[in-house]
Order: sequence, then structure tokens, then C-alpha cells
Amino acid sequence: MTNSYELIDVSHTVHDGMVTYKGLPPPVISDHLTREQSRGVYAPGTEFHIGRIDMVANTGTYIDSPFHRYADGADLAGLALDSLANLDGVVIRKVGDAEREISATTVAGLDVRGRAVLFHTGWDARWRTEGYSDGTHPFLGAEAAEYLAAQGAALVGIDSYNIDDTIPKSRPAHSILLRKGIPIVEHLCGLGELPDDDFKFFAVPVKVKNFGTFPVRAFAIVPKS
Repeated sequence: MTNSYELIDVSHTVHDGMVTYKGLPPPVISDHLTREQSRGVYAPGTEFHIGRIDMVANTGTYIDSPFHRYADGADLAGLALDSLANLDGVVIRKVGDAEREISATTVAGLDVRGRAVLFHTGWDARWRTEGYSDGTHPFLGAEAAEYLAAQGAALVGIDSYNIDDTIPKSRPAHSILLRKGIPIVEHLCGLGELPDDDFKFFAVPVKVKNFGTFPVRAFAIVPKS
């Protein structure tokens, strides 16, 4: 039976030693139990591998819950599944724009209520290079974030280094969206493969209590034409 849809992965692969956010330690991936060691534990011919990963929460493509910014905000375990999965998606294209800030003009008039709003900037082409974190990445301006929050966006994502400008110490986009309970997905990739709309978006983290951020396997379900 032929599927009437296509699954498109829009998340980075996590691997040992990768740097996601400059200044944060990379993940360390190792063996807790090797296959060789397991042979002494299980019956002859039976072996298993148990891996171990030590990492900070902001690794790879990850989601920020309100708890990341606010002590009284919902943590990963408190996020409703319908705020993370099976969301109607819309992609806003800002590739090659000379203006770094994504302004309110870009989003004005868009119907974003209950939708995952994804900003395609093309910055993911710099992933794993010095240019990815050089402080010149596209970011969501405060007025645009205010519009998305006021209009009831369900989730906001971007394929850039940070949804905020990282040169100032303030983080208005994070503050505005997370205060409204809107999760943020950063370090997306491959958004050029998605249509502008008419797709479902998923970005579900592990259900961890008292944790604000965690990697996700972000993907879209796109109907085949």
C-alpha cells in the first residue's frame, strides 16, 4: 500500500563531541554496557548494548518549555502533547535577507492561531561551522514575537542559532513567547523541504520533570501531491 504522505525530518543528528551552542559542553556518548560485556550476563548467543550520553539540555535540535525562562512556567513534563504534536504548520521564508531581524511586518496579518510557525532562514547551512555562531544569525524581533503570542501561535521554531539576537543580554523573543506558554524549537534544519503550509508538525521531547529544555526529533507529515 502506497502512503499518501511523506515524513520529513527537520532535526540535526546528535553525535559525540558536537557543538550546538558555543560555550556549552558537547555531548559525550559512550558505552555503559558493551556487547562483549553483556555476553557474561545473558544466555549464550544473547547480547545487548546499553549506551550512555552525558549532555546539557541545549543540544542538537531542542525545545524550550516555559520553565526554561520562568520558574513558575510549565516544564517538559507539563507540556500538553497537543502543543507539540500534530500541529498545523506554516513556514515563513526569510532566506538571504539582508536584515537580520524578523520584524512584525513579516508576520502581520498571518493566521497563526493554533499553528506551529517555523522560520526558514537558511542558517542551518552553516551548521558545524564557525559561522553558525558568529553573532550575525537571523532572529525574531520583539514586536513579531508579540504578534505571534497575541494571535495564539501554538509553537514557534527557527533554523538559526537562536530565536533571539545573542549580542544583547536580553532575550525578548524567549521571554514573550514562553511567558505565553508557547514552546520554542531552535536549531531546526531542512525547512526548505517543507511546503509553506498544509503539513503537520511534531517536536516531542522526553517527559522530564523540573527540566526546561531537551532535544527533539522534529519532523513534518506532508501530503503527497
